[in-house]
Amino acid sequence: MAKLTLERLLQSQGYGTRKYCRALIFDGALQIDGEVVDDPGFIPADPEKRAYSLDGVAFRYRPQLYLALHKPPNYECSRKPSHHPGVLTLFPDPIRARDVQPVGRLDHDTTGLLLLSDDGAFIHAQTSPRRHVPKYYHASTAEDVSQDLIAHMLAGVQLHDEPAPLKALECSQLGPRLLQIVLEQGKYHQVKRMLAACGNHCAALTRVQIGGLTLQGLGLQEGQWCYLEAEHLAQLRGQAEGE
Repeated sequence: MAKLTLERLLQSQGYGTRKYCRALIFDGALQIDGEVVDDPGFIPADPEKRAYSLDGVAFRYRPQLYLALHKPPNYECSRKPSHHPGVLTLFPDPIRARDVQPVGRLDHDTTGLLLLSDDGAFIHAQTSPRRHVPKYYHASTAEDVSQDLIAHMLAGVQLHDEPAPLKALECSQLGPRLLQIVLEQGKYHQVKRMLAACGNHCAALTRVQIGGLTLQGLGLQEGQWCYLEAEHLAQLRGQAEGE
């Protein structure tokens, strides 16, 4: 593995090519722990523990990115969107320059908690059905919720292109036309199709929680994002207090 010189460090954080990052450092744009360092070949000790700023803007060195977004409606979870803006347009350029991708997908009209990362192992762990990561949704329905619908969702709903019925882990009524639905699978349009198969219709859908990580706990408004720190990653693994 190549030594992490300053020009490589800046490049890894999405600030441009090595040539461009080298020029920034030569120009004195980079500070480490409050001091200008203008040697692109300098190798910082404990790079994750140092305080950096570039052109006066502070940043942390993050070998890999773990992000949470409160996805607004009419954004696509794709690096190559076709009909609506992509969710990556909601992030600053240095993040967009890294190989960040959504962890799973939400439909363009579905809102709520979306994870993104450039860590392939993390993405696989979150999306693999073998990991049984529960995902919590609030679904508004077009018609009043019936107890028969709830019972059907819990017992299993047969969709035409699935070999076996799909069950909700939990399905509880929050209002006359509002359900909380918990799923482990991530099938295409799963909540919407399950509700339609039960004789109702999904009017609006929001994902409010993944594992032990909640949208409310992150305090994000629609369109806002944040870095996920160690305590957030522990919550995703179900290690939050009370889990």
